[in-house]
Amino acid sequence: MMLLWKLLLLLSFIGCLAENGKPHGPVFIHEPDDIVFPVDSEERKATLNCEAKGNPTPHYRWQRNGTDFDISLDYRYNLIGGSLVINNPVRTQDYGTYQCFVTNSFGTIVSREVKLQFAYLENFKGKSRNNVSVREGQGVVLLCGAPSHSTELKYAWIFNQFPTFVEQDNHRFVSQKTGNLYISKVKVSDVGAYICEIENTVTNKRVLSPPTPLVLRTDGVMGEYEPKIEVRFPEIVFAAKGSTVKLECFALGNPVPAISWRKIGGSFSDKVKANKTFGVLEIPNFQQKDSGTYECTAENSRGKNTARGQLVFYARPNWSRSISDAFVPIEESLQWVCKANGDPKPSHRWLKNGEPLMKEERIRVEKGALTIPAVNLSDSGMYQCLAENKHGVIYLSAELRVLASAPDFSMSPLKKLIAVSVGGEVIIECKPKASPRPTFAWMKGNVILQENERRIILEDGSLRIANVTKKDGGHYACIARNYFGSSNSTGTLMVKDPTRITIPPSDMDVTVGESTILPCQVSHDPSLSVEFAWSFNGQLIDFRRDRDHFEKVGGGSSGDLMIRNIQLKHAGRFVCMVQTTVDSASAAADLIVRVPPGPPGGVIMEEITDTTAQLSWSPGIDNHSPISMYTVQARTPFSVGWQALKTVPDIIGGDAVTATVIDLSPWVEYEFRVVASNSIGIGEPSLPSEKSRTEEALPEVGPANVSGGDGSRSELVITWEPVPEELQNGEGFGYVVAFRPAGATSWMKAAVTSADASRYVFRNESVPPFSPYEVKVGVYNNQGEGPYSSVITVFSAEEEPTVAPFNVSARSLSASEVQVFWEAIPWETNKGKVRGYEIWYWTDDENEDVASKMTSKGNHTTTKVTGLKGSTFYYMVVTAYSSAGTGPASPPVNVTTKKPPPSQAPGKIRWESASSRVVLNWDHVKAMENESEVTGYKVLYRNNRQSRTKVIETNNTSVELLLPDDAEYIIEVKTFSDGGDGISSPQIRIPRMSYPDGGKSGASASNTCTLSAFSTIVLSLSARSALW
Repeated sequence: MMLLWKLLLLLSFIGCLAENGKPHGPVFIHEPDDIVFPVDSEERKATLNCEAKGNPTPHYRWQRNGTDFDISLDYRYNLIGGSLVINNPVRTQDYGTYQCFVTNSFGTIVSREVKLQFAYLENFKGKSRNNVSVREGQGVVLLCGAPSHSTELKYAWIFNQFPTFVEQDNHRFVSQKTGNLYISKVKVSDVGAYICEIENTVTNKRVLSPPTPLVLRTDGVMGEYEPKIEVRFPEIVFAAKGSTVKLECFALGNPVPAISWRKIGGSFSDKVKANKTFGVLEIPNFQQKDSGTYECTAENSRGKNTARGQLVFYARPNWSRSISDAFVPIEESLQWVCKANGDPKPSHRWLKNGEPLMKEERIRVEKGALTIPAVNLSDSGMYQCLAENKHGVIYLSAELRVLASAPDFSMSPLKKLIAVSVGGEVIIECKPKASPRPTFAWMKGNVILQENERRIILEDGSLRIANVTKKDGGHYACIARNYFGSSNSTGTLMVKDPTRITIPPSDMDVTVGESTILPCQVSHDPSLSVEFAWSFNGQLIDFRRDRDHFEKVGGGSSGDLMIRNIQLKHAGRFVCMVQTTVDSASAAADLIVRVPPGPPGGVIMEEITDTTAQLSWSPGIDNHSPISMYTVQARTPFSVGWQALKTVPDIIGGDAVTATVIDLSPWVEYEFRVVASNSIGIGEPSLPSEKSRTEEALPEVGPANVSGGDGSRSELVITWEPVPEELQNGEGFGYVVAFRPAGATSWMKAAVTSADASRYVFRNESVPPFSPYEVKVGVYNNQGEGPYSSVITVFSAEEEPTVAPFNVSARSLSASEVQVFWEAIPWETNKGKVRGYEIWYWTDDENEDVASKMTSKGNHTTTKVTGLKGSTFYYMVVTAYSSAGTGPASPPVNVTTKKPPPSQAPGKIRWESASSRVVLNWDHVKAMENESEVTGYKVLYRNNRQSRTKVIETNNTSVELLLPDDAEYIIEVKTFSDGGDGISSPQIRIPRMSYPDGGKSGASASNTCTLSAFSTIVLSLSARSALW
């Protein structure tokens, strides 16, 4: 018992130390790592890091090779924080295994073991090596013989002199395992001195061996021999998870052997790769699936040899289940379970305060589980779970603190005031801090409470009172005791009138789009405030977010819910929830929303004929309003969207699940769907049925718009509109064309097999020109013939005109226009009809076969030919044409176009305006010798906001215009002559004018614009105007 109290005093003392933080045992921040120290490093110290946190602050000690050592005995050792610093490390003294121990008043933890190694590479001994003599064609191995060293080396060979390094190929190989150089078949070019270069991968130091001379023997050439594998990997290779494995294999032989690799009983994954000589097989990121037996084969024409080895996967331990600090009341149980994965499977052991956990009768250790059924104060400390296999060991740390104290309400006193409603239930919590667990008693006022059917003291010491009455109100005290002492805490229980919903919401049946109010009114204790909330299908309504549909109305003791524009999504359960600080109440109601029915399901086409289909379906959801009728719709490749169909019965009742569709088109692919309706409206359609084609039938529709005519001589052309595919009623659709001369009794018939055909031409020399024929066009398909069209009259093809137009003449109008005249041939004859005339023309220096053509449709006897060249001699002929072609040409006539108009535009234009009068002047344009003389000028002007242009013609070089002064005008001037109009001057812009006093004073305001430096003003004496 004395020991127990000493431990309690120790715990109290530790609590006093925790002014700046919660007291706890040591926890590693940084553990030491393995160190490889280069012996020739300029940094002449090695640091093993060790840092931990704890409260109180922990202290540190170190072990080397499992033994404590006093760093004060060697000046080279320093402890900085918890890290061990070794100055001027010595390989023979400091090499070994180190561990850091961290301790405070709660216990000790130990770090993982780490190694301090020294990296070095000594020089080769000796200055020369003996010659290596071989025959040409023989294989040879040149030994490197690395000097004393530590850590990994990298090998290369120099040939004769630096920096000529041996290039590895299929007959030379440098092993990174032995350092030796292997030449599978010596050639004359291989003779020379070889030097082995070694590099320490840590220190980067390089050393060179003495030269090894390779010389050829003179006693002959080595013959061919089978491969001999000189570089082989071990029979068993252990490979760590995630590591990169490299297997070497190389052989001597003549001819040079080829190296190949395979995995016994499996294949290589994509990540496996071999170097260009196949002497090294590399497996990056090694995994369990990569383990197995690997085989290297060396082969040449004399034979082959193999080497095998097994790659064994291993994985260092890694934690799959960890432990954490435990604070356990005295005499209660503790169980920690730690678990690690690895290959081989790791074993587990436990440390307490850095020492192996001693097995006791009351402490059970099984694999990774530590169990203490009843802890006592001596069990407190730092525990570590270790998981280890032959490839590594890992540590987990946790603190066990055994709690022992008298009951204490300072951190968790009873609530000073607890309110409860009449008829409710209340739990007055009593949860003091105490170890071990105390016993409890309750008092009301000065009376000790006895438990009964309404009052029960719970396992944790709390008092539960059910079906509370007004008499239960008053002062209560909880008393807690254990063998370390006792304590109590008090509080007051106030009993309030209960909250009840007096007008609850009731189930409602509404139509989509309507609005309604769900009532919720309550009675409650007047001293308490009440809050209302509503939920919908279990989710609290957010009145701000959902304000378009939901609003809380009323106030005080009313929390009614208004629902606006009700939609189908609002169907469900609404709950009114009333809350006071003491109690709560709720009431629910179901809202049924009636909408058009949902889509019917599973439309199936049961049977189909040429014009009917038997359909069935399953009813959809009626959405609380019985289905009154169904409508069947269909879609074909030829319809625009879905179309309603005729059915039997004509009106499909709401309880029906089958119907027959009628008046379908034969040989058409249909999809069907069904739409349900109720008193609310038309619902969504079902999914479409599978596509089905109606059966074939005789055609029922003949071609429309049968016509014909035209064509070439001896042809009868008959045309019609093709029958649409949806009316062809079956495969093998075509047309029957029947025709006969007018007045004949028998029909000639021809079959047109293309369903898309719209024209038939009958050619026969016996067909007279422009003769009437009676014509009709019928249809057929694989089922037989259908109807014919009505009989119409069609004329056979006309003949070309047989005579040329008479009295053709031509007159030049300008430089680019000629008027042609002729006398018409008879308009109609018994062989055809003249449709118009063609005028062919060509110049004197052109051939007739390149003549240009102009067409004059109708019975005209003159036309204007335009677009001609000025001052040019032209030949012209006229022909008549009909639908059959063109007749003979008239004798050619000739005409010469007039000289072209002047190529110079009027210049030196000057304008002057006063009031609404504008005077324009320009210089006379003198035509060149090859141009027509100027006969006058045209002045073109228009309002800038309008498109209509007015024209004034004049024989003078000036003109006066009366223009309103409220608009801007655009003016151009051009010449005209017998050869036509010349080119226009640049546009002149007359701006909008305003004049003081409207010009009434007699002094006219003027605005003069000069377009040329030599412009002059000339008043026009005469002008005539015309609309352009």
